[in-house]
Amino acid sequence: MPVKLPQIIKQYVDASNEHDVKSILSCFSEKAIVRDEREEHRGKKAIESWSEKTIQKYKFHFKPLGIEKETAGIVVGMEVSGTFPGSPVSLHYYFTIKDEKILSLTIN
Repeated sequence: MPVKLPQIIKQYVDASNEHDVKSILSCFSEKAIVRDEREEHRGKKAIESWSEKTIQKYKFHFKPLGIEKETAGIVVGMEVSGTFPGSPVSLHYYFTIKDEKILSLTIN
């Protein structure tokens, strides 16, 4: 049974799976922060660069496995496959949503 995601997270996952950087960016607020691989990317320009590099490097595909709501936001368990050793892996995507946009995303 598919995981029922909030609309903005579903849009992010779909855009990511299509490797559509413009659509990925449209999911984030202007002052969004992404934390991934021990680096922090602040603002849309930095997130755009991170998206392009990550797509190029890993050619990833996401498959949501589960969702939990926490006081600080929403956690989505994600199977991530791509061109990296150990593929696929299961990661946690921690989303903070504000005004129907992603305000922060931390990937562990």
